[in-house]
Amino acid sequence: MFQFTGNLKKIALALILIGSVSFAIGVFTKDNHHTADVKTEVATADAHVATADGHAEASHDDHTALQMANRPWAAFYVPLFFFFMIALGLFVFHSIQVAASAGWSIVLLRVMQGLSGAIVPLGVILFVFLSLSALGMNHLFPWMHAEGDEIIEGKSFWLNIPGWIIRAFIFIFGFIAFRHIILKKSDEQDHAHDFKAHEKGFKYTIFFLAFFMLSESAFSWDWIMSLDPHWFSTLFAWYIFISGLVSAVTVLVIVVYYLKSQGYLEYVNKSHIHDVAKFMFGFSIFWAYLWFSQFMLIWYANMPEESVYFIPRMKGAYQTIFFLMVVLNLVFPLIILMDRDWKRTSWIVIPVGLVILIGHYIDFYVMIMPSAVGNHFGFGLMEIGALLFFIGLFTFCGFRRLEKRPLLAKGNPYLHESEHHHY
Repeated sequence: MFQFTGNLKKIALALILIGSVSFAIGVFTKDNHHTADVKTEVATADAHVATADGHAEASHDDHTALQMANRPWAAFYVPLFFFFMIALGLFVFHSIQVAASAGWSIVLLRVMQGLSGAIVPLGVILFVFLSLSALGMNHLFPWMHAEGDEIIEGKSFWLNIPGWIIRAFIFIFGFIAFRHIILKKSDEQDHAHDFKAHEKGFKYTIFFLAFFMLSESAFSWDWIMSLDPHWFSTLFAWYIFISGLVSAVTVLVIVVYYLKSQGYLEYVNKSHIHDVAKFMFGFSIFWAYLWFSQFMLIWYANMPEESVYFIPRMKGAYQTIFFLMVVLNLVFPLIILMDRDWKRTSWIVIPVGLVILIGHYIDFYVMIMPSAVGNHFGFGLMEIGALLFFIGLFTFCGFRRLEKRPLLAKGNPYLHESEHHHY
């Protein structure tokens, strides 16, 4: 049994504390000189009366004030959604292995099950965050405050606050419920004399994957794409999915290396790690394919209603980090992980993994910040504090769940194959 003690636990708790304090200091001091003006201008924007033709118009100053007021919320939202997708991605990757009856990965299943436990606190925090947004505590989602906008009104059958919150509740707590049921069947199989628990867990896994694919498409629209309600992309749900999945697989391989360095996972060998690193490599290529395809189709069709998403990211203040993201998420892993032997070497895989995680954090940053705060972005105490907080929270909750059950799923029918996985 894994014991979550010692330095790692202290580091996780320290990150939570330091992150919370840093975020609070950033909120109350960094932009303190703007606070009074922002509050006044936000109130003005909210109370702006309709003009003679019936359309509400906010001034440039009002819009600027709203973006400045959004920054603490956006700084919190970026790492929250990023780590939520990692936790969810870990359980999706676990479920894919079960649904495919994969034999090689059984010795890694409990690591995925444990780390995905962070989805519980992250999911609850995310639901509270979305609820506060629906109550008007921020202006991240402009469709909630738009009046007289024909495009947004045309999408009101989907983008309406009651439906938006109900869907969020079903999605988040559906993920948590499915995970609880599937892990319960996995635990039962450890003590069973037949494979009935495994078969039931298999069926629930299939239902979960179907539920996930439908809900992931919807929450990609709801929680990210609706930040730009005038824009749309039919590839966006896939893009969100693969960005979260490659980040999840990367976290998995880093944690596996850590556990092995502590004397755990004795059945995990270089062949297992090589296979996980292959997924890091392959998913990075697939991410790049979706990134390019989404951009290329919009550019080729020359549709203004879609290119509005890329213009501020590619030609504005975000240009540098936008293209840096591509280098970190494609060029670096493509060059390094192409070599077979390097996929088996810890001092290569771990640094590459850290670069990939940084790159995909920037990816989510670029998805959210331009829409939420425009050019009033930065990477100060608010952003650093929120990032440290969620790193600590994910680590603490994930490893706490990891110590709740044996690291080896000894009742799994494919365990013997996994233990002897060599090539």
